[in-house]
Amino acid sequence: MAASTAGCFNAPVFEPGQIISRVQVEGTNYCRLWFPAIREDTLFSSRPELKDPRDGDLIFLQGPCDYDPLGPEEIRRQRADARRDQRSENR
Repeated sequence: MAASTAGCFNAPVFEPGQIISRVQVEGTNYCRLWFPAIREDTLFSSRPELKDPRDGDLIFLQGPCDYDPLGPEEIRRQRADARRDQRSENR
């Protein structure tokens, strides 16, 4: 499964209230998913929340169609990224 931040693909256009785009890869159980990153101010809280998709901080991931952008796997990944970014800023 590969993930990257916005800027290296053509982001989908979000309708008001739509926070996740899922496009199934034909003949598979995998989807191309676009979803907002988790808000930094909630990332380490017990109730993380996604950013507004209009902010443009989107994540592209190809993975299972039932992938949860607020599930434990994604929260761990984004927390690890935030810690790594913080360590490199402190050098």
